[in-house]
Amino acid sequence: MSEFLVDADTLANARFGTSQLVETVSALRLLRAPVEPWFRPWKDAHLAAYQAQLAANPLWSALLESAFGRSWVADFLTVPPSEPDLDLESGLDLLTSLDDDHIRADLSVVRTPLPPILLASHGLAAAAADLLRWIWKTTVEADWPRRLRLLQADIVSRTSRLSEQGWSGVLHGLGPDVRWLGEGRIQVNRWDYPVTDVRGRDLMFIAAHTQRVGVTWRLPDRFALTYPVTGIFATTEPATEPLVQLLGRNRAQILVSAVQPVSTTLLVATTGLSLATVSDHLKILTEAGLLERRRSGRSVLYWQSATGRQLIHTAR
Repeated sequence: MSEFLVDADTLANARFGTSQLVETVSALRLLRAPVEPWFRPWKDAHLAAYQAQLAANPLWSALLESAFGRSWVADFLTVPPSEPDLDLESGLDLLTSLDDDHIRADLSVVRTPLPPILLASHGLAAAAADLLRWIWKTTVEADWPRRLRLLQADIVSRTSRLSEQGWSGVLHGLGPDVRWLGEGRIQVNRWDYPVTDVRGRDLMFIAAHTQRVGVTWRLPDRFALTYPVTGIFATTEPATEPLVQLLGRNRAQILVSAVQPVSTTLLVATTGLSLATVSDHLKILTEAGLLERRRSGRSVLYWQSATGRQLIHTAR
């Protein structure tokens, strides 16, 4: 397994945040790989346009084929932001400053030999930046305000555990392989890599729409873990009118949103309803047998029961 070795200064200065660049690269990963059920409506909506862009731009296609490996992504796509909550253009500053030799060197770590188009082309960093801008504008930007509310809600919920549960509580649920091991050690994944010493360095935790935890760095002093927020794509599929007529629009949307376990805080951010209103709807849906519930730390998680799933399926 792979570990981060941290000290008190690293943890005291560690920050949680978002990144439009990380969000964009995560969207690119989702378009390239098999996805979990709650990502499928979003992917189905954008996959054809993405594939058409790659067919029309062989350089973009070659960059992606060489940049993504089984356990490694070319470093120029995964540099952690210099601070939390940067916009896309600020996040692209480092990428656009790299020369072609640097891009080819990063690609060669993932895949060799490189295809002739990458060896002969110039302006590789600019091409990669343009690809990311297209992904952002076409697949992410319109939904960013809603996504940001959900990501920020997760960050607030997670960091609020620190005073009561310490870093063990903060890291719990961050990813299936992430855990606090004690004595300044954080397990970050199960890959067989050497321990990474981040003592006295900058450590950031970035919430994103992604399927798994990613470890990134800019040596010598900047490290980050990108982690997925459960259930954040649930509302990309609206409730059907028959379900709305049966339950009311707000209850129907809450039921559809709970395809994966979600907290009251996330539902408030998703729906725009007040905490009291969401809590009332959850109580009614649970008593009706349409939702299951369980406590997780200080939060209560809700998800569709078998009856709830069958009702949604019948309404469709």
